[in-house]
Amino acid sequence: MIEYLMATDEQREYAELAREIVEKELRPKLTEYEDADGGLGEYPWEVHKKLVEAGFYSMNMPAEWGGLEFDNVTRGLILEQISHVDCGFAFSFRGLGDKFNIIIDSHIPEEDKHDWIDKMIAGEAGGGFCLTEPEAGSDSKAIRTTAVKDGDEWVINGSKCFITNGPISNFYGVFAWTDKSVSAGHGITCFLVERDRPGVSVSGHERKMGFKLSPTSSVYFDDVRVPEDHIVGELGRGFSTAMGTLDVARPFNSVFAIGAAQQAVDVAVKYANERKTFGKKIIEHQAIAFELADLQMKVDAARAMTYYTLAAADKGIKLGRLASEAKAFPTELCQQVAIDAIQILGGYGYMRDYPLEKIMRDLRLFTIFAGTNEIQRMIISRSMIDKSRN
Repeated sequence: MIEYLMATDEQREYAELAREIVEKELRPKLTEYEDADGGLGEYPWEVHKKLVEAGFYSMNMPAEWGGLEFDNVTRGLILEQISHVDCGFAFSFRGLGDKFNIIIDSHIPEEDKHDWIDKMIAGEAGGGFCLTEPEAGSDSKAIRTTAVKDGDEWVINGSKCFITNGPISNFYGVFAWTDKSVSAGHGITCFLVERDRPGVSVSGHERKMGFKLSPTSSVYFDDVRVPEDHIVGELGRGFSTAMGTLDVARPFNSVFAIGAAQQAVDVAVKYANERKTFGKKIIEHQAIAFELADLQMKVDAARAMTYYTLAAADKGIKLGRLASEAKAFPTELCQQVAIDAIQILGGYGYMRDYPLEKIMRDLRLFTIFAGTNEIQRMIISRSMIDKSRN
């Protein structure tokens, strides 16, 4: 039973259903998916389909387009429970289904939009966010991809790296320079680019330390032609689109981390209740009991901050530095929880027979992507400086 005090009965039911599905369909095959393709990992499409059938794909799609229009807190509760089994899969599942705005905010014919949206609701299509490049990670304005106008088409050239769901996406939101004569990133535009367009190519899966159920690749664009109506939003306003997307995405990163960290705590508690030393269960040793208490306090603190931020977003409050705080602080707490949970299990925690080493590998990524936690500290400190000057 989900015990979160802030959850309504309806939210608990959704979260518990999602958890039941992944416990049944994913947990027994987790190692198989993790070790697939020579250790590269594999996205579990069968589990994907089960969650789609239950209505958990594109959960925040507007009702006017046939979606459920779940708020951020509800989605967070559901995704946290999926992450309790595998946060990498939860991350990719959410990412594929959340890219409907690329379709809706483009200027393609309404009929084409509805065709794409219908496929997304059915779980048959998903998108990727193509911003990061080899020389442009935290500094998004340093991208080199260009889009040059040629008649009534745009010709895109460039490469993107570390693209989540790159190998399994049907379309991409591609950010490219359309006018380098303007400053502050106002010359960057977002384009809808279908995977099957001539000139689009995708590398194989990246060989990662963790997050094996979340496929990552590079995506290349070689003289890719797209019509004028494939501009997403306004010409030259793509940088604002990207930053707005990341603003809400950052606290969601903590949702995934919290689900994995809670699993680490649960594993440690179970082990401490079974393992005996000096004639009693190790949970009865005060040192271990206190350490477990600290682990749960850290997860609960991360959870409180994250859902506070998601609730603020649901109220339409501009998150500002809160988005950065709710990304950096919780992900670091959760990472430490996994490390400390391994210590409680001792040598067993280091072995693949227990899930803690995998959880630690998966959690390491959350302090890096969506803007490193060092970048988040820059954003927070600059906000503090700006406030002190007013």
